[in-house]
Amino acid sequence: MNTPAVENTEPAVEQATEPSRTLGVEEEFLVVAPETGASSGRGPAVLAGVADVDPQHSFHPELMTSQTEAATGVCTSSAQLSAQLRSARERMSRAAQAEGLALISSGTPPFPGEPGAISPGTHFTRIAEAYRAVVTDYQACGCHVHVGVPDREQAVAVINHLRRWLPSLLAMSANSPFHLGTDTGHDSWRAVQQSRFPGWGIPPRFRSAAEHDEHVARLIECGVLVDEAMSFWLARPSPHLPTVELRVADAATTVGEALLQAVVTRALVRTAQRELDAGREAPEFDPRLEQAAVWTAARHGLDGPGIDLVGRRRVRSAELVHRMIRWAAAELEETRDLATVRKLIAGLLHCGTGARRQRTAAARGDRALLGALQVTRDERGAR
Repeated sequence: MNTPAVENTEPAVEQATEPSRTLGVEEEFLVVAPETGASSGRGPAVLAGVADVDPQHSFHPELMTSQTEAATGVCTSSAQLSAQLRSARERMSRAAQAEGLALISSGTPPFPGEPGAISPGTHFTRIAEAYRAVVTDYQACGCHVHVGVPDREQAVAVINHLRRWLPSLLAMSANSPFHLGTDTGHDSWRAVQQSRFPGWGIPPRFRSAAEHDEHVARLIECGVLVDEAMSFWLARPSPHLPTVELRVADAATTVGEALLQAVVTRALVRTAQRELDAGREAPEFDPRLEQAAVWTAARHGLDGPGIDLVGRRRVRSAELVHRMIRWAAAELEETRDLATVRKLIAGLLHCGTGARRQRTAAARGDRALLGALQVTRDERGAR
């Protein structure tokens, strides 16, 4: 059984009357030995077990063969998204068990073990050649959220308004305190690992999609990015889809936590659109404080200080999350998600983020930690 947690209450694109109501989630998982939690390079075998066509889900390899990814289809309600998240986890969990393996959802591998190999394919090979030792043990897993927008121009303008909230979204999701058997002292070691890549963090404030694209092209020409799909910012216009893509969150232990990231992100996008419609431009921040805010969120999660980028001062991380929800409350109310979000956040503050729950489980031994992170075939009975 898993430790108590908040309850559980690259997507395809379809046309919608209002794009900003559409959302989808990509979840990355670690493939492990079920007895020890050690990483297994048999991710391709798990993916082969879910290879049948399913319009609601798609399943993909990740950088290392010890990782897999499940993506929902396009959703318009939190209930629809929750059902698809749960279904995808159940399908992939069945495929892993059929191979004598297990899936765990953690931002970094908590147990000692070999990382497996770089997944086959030209794209992954180019990444390995470009970044060498930075990726040799890189098994970072995240929860990526896509929210529909009318066009790339609006995507860039929306992201300008989201920049102040990215550290809070990270703190709320922190779920990687351990790395290969060692407590790192950070709540999100995944974020620290990602900081080794060029340009990682809060994106610059761009005036237009053209300026954004020119900046990315310059980084590619300079040789620090493999291609336009490899920018490492925590939020970006999707290179392939008409969406704003947020890649700030650690892998979510539960469906409820993945759902929380998604519906809050959608509300933030919709609130940013309202600000733009009212002619209110996004504020600018000190880049050094931006870096400090992300680092602080990775270090402490919700159980410590955060940095208020507007006020330029230290504030409790939990208070910044409450401010974020207040900023987006009208849109959460509009989509009938406000009560659910408040309940899920109350659960996080009471039971702790994934990082705190991992440490609580680890105090009881490796078996307890493995049980706390394992993706089960039926989460409704285990959460």
